[in-house]
Amino acid sequence: MTSDLSDVRFLTVAEVAEMMRVSKMTVYRLVHAGELPAIRFGRSFRVPESAVAAAVENHVADTA
Repeated sequence: MTSDLSDVRFLTVAEVAEMMRVSKMTVYRLVHAGELPAIRFGRSFRVPESAVAAAVENHVADTA
């Protein structure tokens, strides 16, 4: 099965931090802990937008 990467929108750590209203360091911690999937390009990370939405959804569900 092949996935179509043209449908995937990748966000920078700064964009993820802004969306989640957390610091960039928190995003890096989530990535390194494996709680937020990311792809590394050189020295920077890119996070699929769908993964951010899923992480927020899971966190909201956990606190409800």
